[in-house]
Amino acid sequence: MKLVLNGRHGKVGSVLAPALEAAGHELSDSLADADAMVDFTTPAAVLANIEAAVQAGVPCVVGTSGWDTETARNATVAVFYAPNFALGAVLMMRFAEQAAAYFPRAEIVELHHETKVDAPSGTARATAERIGGAVPVHSVRLPGLVAHQEVLFGGTGEVLTIRHDTNSREAFTAGVLLALERLPGLPPGLTVGLDALL
Repeated sequence: MKLVLNGRHGKVGSVLAPALEAAGHELSDSLADADAMVDFTTPAAVLANIEAAVQAGVPCVVGTSGWDTETARNATVAVFYAPNFALGAVLMMRFAEQAAAYFPRAEIVELHHETKVDAPSGTARATAERIGGAVPVHSVRLPGLVAHQEVLFGGTGEVLTIRHDTNSREAFTAGVLLALERLPGLPPGLTVGLDALL
């Protein structure tokens, strides 16, 4: 597949580019001859990138969080967005949703690198939505972190903690490759979350 990778030289893109090429994809600088667009940029840049791809008839895989996903709801091509492409993080969200039925209260602590723009993270927002109710989210931004989240459930005499740690950005590669594999079969408009593909 010929791909435009927006954010190629960023934290995720610099890891993703060689992994995409190793998987047999070809990177391109032009939407005119691209089969898909992959975006790991910033909340300020992602929407214009998606709009350009949609206008060019190029389906999208988006890993940038912090943008208004409703703007892609009625796109004429598939726009796949995941708040997190690490398979373990997707399972953490699924397990948290299941646990919520058995505990009266939950809180989320998400920890990311100091340059992450959005807070709370897209993963924390998605987890809170899946749990339901007004779930407090605590955001930490420090050097030395990549992406970490724990969901704490409190009940009488017990606490359940579900935690996922991303220690390197290579963890996102498998999810992006899965999204690209399934992209041609997705309907036009917005599809959210790797759960939709698993």
